Amino acid sequence: MKCSIIIPVYNEEKTVARVIKSVKEVKHPFEKEIIVVNDGSKDNSAKIIKSTRDIIYIENSVNHGKGYSIRKAIAKAKGDIILIHDADLEYDPREHIKILKLFSDSKIKVVYGSRFLNKSHHPRYHLFYFGNIGLSFLTKILFRHYISDMETCYKAFRRETLKDIKLHEDRFGFEPEITCKFIKSGFKIIEIPISYKSRSYKEGKKIGIKDGLRAVLVLLKYRFVN
Repeated sequence: MKCSIIIPVYNEEKTVARVIKSVKEVKHPFEKEIIVVNDGSKDNSAKIIKSTRDIIYIENSVNHGKGYSIRKAIAKAKGDIILIHDADLEYDPREHIKILKLFSDSKIKVVYGSRFLNKSHHPRYHLFYFGNIGLSFLTKILFRHYISDMETCYKAFRRETLKDIKLHEDRFGFEPEITCKFIKSGFKIIEIPISYKSRSYKEGKKIGIKDGLRAVLVLLKYRFVN
C-alpha cells in the first residue's frame, strides 16, 4: 500500500522545514508521498517549502483554510491511505507508525490519534480541553458515537472511505465535518493514544474560540444534511 501524508501550511516559517524533515525521516510501514500545501502564507513558508526536495507542492494564491487545502491535496494524492499532519511541532511524526500499522487489518478504515487517551497529557489551555469534551459529548448525542478527540490533527483513513463523501468546510470546520460524515457513512473510528506538545499563541497557535463555536454549528448542520 501507499500512504499520502498531507501537510497544510499557513505562516509556519519557523517550523515547517523541521516538520517536513522529521516526516521524511520516519520509516513508515508503507511507501509514502508527502504533499505540502502552502495556504497563501504571508511569511517565508513558501520559499522554505520550495527549497525542499522529494515532496509534492501545492500553492493557494490566497489563504482559504485547512479544509480547503486538504481537499486540494486529496485530489492529487495517489495513496491508498491518507494521513493528515500539521506544520507545527505539536505532534510527533514517529507516531505515524503505530497509526498506519493498524491498516494492515483490512477491516479498519479510519484511525484517529487521540491526545486525551494519553494519560500523561496535560492541557495548556483548559478552555479548549473542556471545549473538546463538550464536542465529544455533543457528537455522542447527535450521532450515537463517542469519540474522545474529534479535533485531533492525526486523522488517517483509507481513500475509499471518501467515495461517497463530499467535503465542503474550508477552515477548521473540516475536523467535525469529516468526523460526522465518517460516522454517518457507517465507518467505525478507531482511536489510539498519542503524545502532544501544545504550543502557545505567541508561538503561532491559530485555532480560537470562534472555531470551537463553528465546530458546534458544523456538527448540528451535518447531522441533518450531507
